Amino acid sequence: MLLRGQPGFEDLLEGEARGLGLPALERGGGWLGVAPSAAVVPASLDLCFAHAIHLAPVEVSGESVNALATRLLDHFLASARDERFDAAWPCVFTTAAGLDGLGRRADAVATAFSELLKKRMGRVARLATPDLPRALGPVRGLFVHFVDFKKALVSRDLVLGGQRRMADDDLAPSRSYLKVEEAYAVLGREPSAGELVVDLGAAPGGWSYSAAKRGARVIALDNGPLKGGALDHPLIEHRRADAYGHRPEQGQRADWMFCDLVDDPHEVLRRIVTPWLDGAWCRRFVVILKFGRVDPLALLREVRAPDSVFSRRAPGTRVRHLYHDREEFTLVGELSA
Repeated sequence: MLLRGQPGFEDLLEGEARGLGLPALERGGGWLGVAPSAAVVPASLDLCFAHAIHLAPVEVSGESVNALATRLLDHFLASARDERFDAAWPCVFTTAAGLDGLGRRADAVATAFSELLKKRMGRVARLATPDLPRALGPVRGLFVHFVDFKKALVSRDLVLGGQRRMADDDLAPSRSYLKVEEAYAVLGREPSAGELVVDLGAAPGGWSYSAAKRGARVIALDNGPLKGGALDHPLIEHRRADAYGHRPEQGQRADWMFCDLVDDPHEVLRRIVTPWLDGAWCRRFVVILKFGRVDPLALLREVRAPDSVFSRRAPGTRVRHLYHDREEFTLVGELSA
C-alpha cells in the first residue's frame, strides 16, 4: 500500500502504520510505501496521519513524458478491460513533496495520458475528472503518484480519510476557520440553522463564525476579543469567561461542542472533553489536541484505547491530522444514544 500524508510528518505516518503491523518499505516527501498484512483489511483502515491510502500500487517508470504516458495508458487499459464507465470518474495525479519541478513533470504526463486516452476511449476520457471526490472511504479511478521524475506508483483504488484543502472566507477572523470547515467534511455533517454550538476558547472567533454563517446559534467563551465576521454577529453570544469553568445550564444540551485550546492535551481531555462527553452535554463535537510537547503516537493510542472517553461515549469518533493541522490532530464524533 501507498500512504499519503502531510509533508513533514512522515515519521508519525510511519509510526502509526508500524503500530498496525504495516512496516515501511520506502518513503519520500509526504508518502510511505508499506507492506500489506493479512491481518489488516485495507478498506477498513482508519488512519490519523494518512490522507489517502493507495491500494495495490504498481510501479510505472519511463525516461520521458511520452514513455510514462504510454505505460500508464497500457496499465489503465489492461485493468479496465471489463469495466463500465457510466459517470464521472477521478483521474488524479499527485507528487512527492520536496522535488522542484516534479509537479510540472506530472502535469505534462497527465496531459499526454489524457490525449492518448481520448484516441483509444474517447467517451471514457471525457468522463475523467482531475479532482478527488468529497468523500470518505473507497474510491475507484486512476491515481498516479509521482515519487521522482522517472517513476510513479499507480493504483486503481483509493481509500480517502476525508482531509482536503478548504476555501478561505474574507470575513473569517483566523486561519483556524479552515480547520473546522475541514472537520465537517471528515464527520460528514455540519452545524445547521437553529442548532446550538458552544465554542470553548473561541477567540478570535473563526469557529464561531463558521457555525453562525450556517444559521447556528453560538455561545462563544473566551476572555479574548472576537474579530472579523465573528465580532458583533447577531447569532454569536460572546461571554468573557474561562472555557474550563463553563458548565451548561440545567437541562441544556448543545448540538455541538467546539474546542481548540492552546494547552496541554491531557488538561483538555481531563477538564473539558471527559466531563462534556460523560455528561452528555453535547450531541456532536470537534476537538483539537495539540501534541507539540507530548508523544503524538502515545496520545493517539490513548484517545483510541477501548477505555477512553471517546470509545465509551462516541465509538465512531474519527481522529485526523487535517490538511490544515500542524502539530495537532482533530477529533470529530457524535455521542451514542
